[in-house]
Amino acid sequence: MGERSSLLRGQTVDVAIERGVYRGLGLARHEGQVIFVPRGLPGERLRVRVTGVEKGYARAVAVETLEVSSDRRPSPCPLFSSCGGCAYQDLGYVAQLRLKEAILRESLSRAGKPWEGEIAIEGSPEQGWRTRASFHVDARSDPVRLGFYEQESHDVVDLSGPCLQISPGMNGATRHLRDVLSSLPAVARQVRDVHLAESMDGSRCVASFEGDLSPAEAAVLASVAAEAPWPTGLGAVITTRGRRRFIALRGSPYLTAEVAGVRFRSHARSFFQSNRFLVGALAGEVTRLIPSGGLLLDLFGGVGLFGLTAGRSSDRVVIAEEDATAVADAQENAGGAGLGHVRVERGQVAEVLARHAAEPGERIVVDPPRSGLGANLVSSIAARRPEAVVYVSCDPTTLGRDLRFFSSAHYEADAIRAFDLFPDTFHLGTVVRLRSAFRR
Repeated sequence: MGERSSLLRGQTVDVAIERGVYRGLGLARHEGQVIFVPRGLPGERLRVRVTGVEKGYARAVAVETLEVSSDRRPSPCPLFSSCGGCAYQDLGYVAQLRLKEAILRESLSRAGKPWEGEIAIEGSPEQGWRTRASFHVDARSDPVRLGFYEQESHDVVDLSGPCLQISPGMNGATRHLRDVLSSLPAVARQVRDVHLAESMDGSRCVASFEGDLSPAEAAVLASVAAEAPWPTGLGAVITTRGRRRFIALRGSPYLTAEVAGVRFRSHARSFFQSNRFLVGALAGEVTRLIPSGGLLLDLFGGVGLFGLTAGRSSDRVVIAEEDATAVADAQENAGGAGLGHVRVERGQVAEVLARHAAEPGERIVVDPPRSGLGANLVSSIAARRPEAVVYVSCDPTTLGRDLRFFSSAHYEADAIRAFDLFPDTFHLGTVVRLRSAFRR
């Protein structure tokens, strides 16, 4: 322990993958030294080349497979070997779910919050599940490249064929937008990313460009993009006088979805759960875990997905959201659903919490970004002594860390369920309910 690694960058060694860890990595050892290998599957023996040596571990890439996992399958996507958009597309889907459960358990154990009970994982169709996608632009090539980054790099892998994560309509939009950018190379150099958002039923697809566009350059893109039917809406994030703002260039920037009987409007740039097949089940699980009645605080509430579905059985609901566009969506959605007991407040979560005195028996649902809550926000939430906290996570490592923080404040998990919101990738959605340990 603490000895300097004998591994050297560029060295080739043979290793056995012991287990999978988060971010699509396989963990192996060489002479006791931990080595992380992208896309290394448990049970395989690989010949790997060391690409970096850090304190306590090394990084490597596979150069030859010596023993193949029985769960390995041919990837259905010809871009998989280079594209970083998927991590497990060469692993059978049932095995993917087993691996993700093991990684979730390992992440919680490493954080000091092991879970011994059952963890049910609800699966998803592997193709066409994504309703939100961000593709990177490489305008240095001719034609322009549009796609995800290459595995372990920032080189763009062009979508020369259809991406299996998105629908035929979204694939049509990417092909059209790549052609538009290729026809305008000077303007394309000002575009870093193209964001696509699609309605649940596939009837609408809104694209937006992001980079360093001026209003004039955005207008040029809009005039050329309008020549084809894809997408149905178009916008851009432009910079004027040092301020960045979204402008609609063509059609409406709004999409709709119906979840658990509630109709939602969401702007193309507002956060909304991206898996069209599991969003209803996810909202249903949150509703099931939140006790009825009382005050419900929906933190990081977005367009109101959980506050408006689970909140129908609450006495009062406060939805806290920082993004102004999502706040406008949530207000529209609450009004459209006729939920007069719902209040939508704009501000950082800590600010909104400070505006409201804690109430006995309040319930809290949190759906933070991948960075999680952190110690300060966990402390603020636990100090209110809520009856229950339902935590919706998309990152097992920050989830484990935050569960440890909650435990220090005497809140413990009593229910965990996972949702494969991002099939073939290393991401995993998890819903956890926490209750005060003093109530048991």
